[in-house]
Amino acid sequence: MAKKNTEEIEETAVAENAEPAEAGDAAAEEVKAEAAAEETAAAEEPKADTPAAEEKPKRASKKAAPKAETPSNEGGEEERKTGKRAEKIGVVTSDKMTNTVVVRVDRLIKHPIYRKYVRKRKKFMAHDEQGAKIGDKVKIVETRPLSARKRWRVVEIIQKAEM
Repeated sequence: MAKKNTEEIEETAVAENAEPAEAGDAAAEEVKAEAAAEETAAAEEPKADTPAAEEKPKRASKKAAPKAETPSNEGGEEERKTGKRAEKIGVVTSDKMTNTVVVRVDRLIKHPIYRKYVRKRKKFMAHDEQGAKIGDKVKIVETRPLSARKRWRVVEIIQKAEM
């Protein structure tokens, strides 16, 4: 479809250029300049369209691409693209399970109608190798599913509970 548009533009530009060129006016030069600008704009449009068309095959061949890239990695370092994982800070409410703690995360939300701040609480089950106890303030980070309900991991104990 882009090719048809560029062909139509070129035909109209040629027709416009032919008529004023015979008159030899300054308007002829303006028309030529406009036609040249349209041609360059039309030439850039297919370039923008081609990467989008090429993305689909790349997605399909994603599994084969890393095999070809590994030999070219000279430093021996593997670069992994990982998104930023969600981090939350909360208080441990239960540590009765083996290597698992329940972390309560509090947050304040402004009520859309009453404009009053409302406290929302949510409990997360997190994998704990740090040895957190009830009342500790901990930082948890999102991770792969570790069990049916565990998708978080304790990264650090920010503040120990006062006893």
